[in-house]
Amino acid sequence: MGTHFLRHIERVNKRYNTIERLNKHYNKYHSRFRIIDLETSANPLGSEVVEFGAVDLHRDDVILVGSDLVRPSCGIVELGSACHHLTDAQVAECPTFEELVERYLDVDGTAGVDVFAAHNWKHEAQWLEPYLLGRPVICTYKCSLKYFPGAPKHTNQVLRYWLDPKGLSPFLANMTHRALPDAYVTGFILRELLERAPVEDLIRCTQEPLLLPGVCFGKYRGGVWSDLPLDYLDWVIEKSDLSEDTKFTAEHYRRAALDAAA
Repeated sequence: MGTHFLRHIERVNKRYNTIERLNKHYNKYHSRFRIIDLETSANPLGSEVVEFGAVDLHRDDVILVGSDLVRPSCGIVELGSACHHLTDAQVAECPTFEELVERYLDVDGTAGVDVFAAHNWKHEAQWLEPYLLGRPVICTYKCSLKYFPGAPKHTNQVLRYWLDPKGLSPFLANMTHRALPDAYVTGFILRELLERAPVEDLIRCTQEPLLLPGVCFGKYRGGVWSDLPLDYLDWVIEKSDLSEDTKFTAEHYRRAALDAAA
């Protein structure tokens, strides 16, 4: 993380150090949720944000906030362009991340955002975490794994078709891997999640390790965790670079297998 970015964070924290986590109950009808999506440069020298997109969810309505292209300090590589079709020429005269982030993250509280959300928050958190200023966040990908276990996959476009949410506009949703359409689809996924769980449960699910419903990698893809041999569970826990949730799930089933054999 560059020194310019770190200096910017320090200024934000000094300026808004009175904003603290609110000790309150969140409500799906009265709270305002802001769903953020970022597209990035995919540059191995340091991936940076090249597009912001956001919608708000309030009283069951998905409301467009907007989108902006962002000028990174390093170029967009072909791998990134192949995903979102943005190029250096398109972003050359655009604002920088620092010029846009405070508005999208509602740092001054003007929009009254209570809770943030993103599909795979772990990715967006690399750039946005310092700007939450104590406000909670929901990872719709992680929550979908728990609350939509029957979905064939948990990407936001697969969930879009699997959930078939009422009111979603194909015109707004169809340009995949662009920030505003992806945020728009994620807004509807969040609305469906809020029909199945209280806000606090979704926040908690985002913060805690998750017991995964099935195996989604490697030679046992599509299988159930309880059928995995102990030596494979050992490898997942001790030697793999798989996710925290995957290792947590493997540890759970290894412990269960050892207890059953005792």
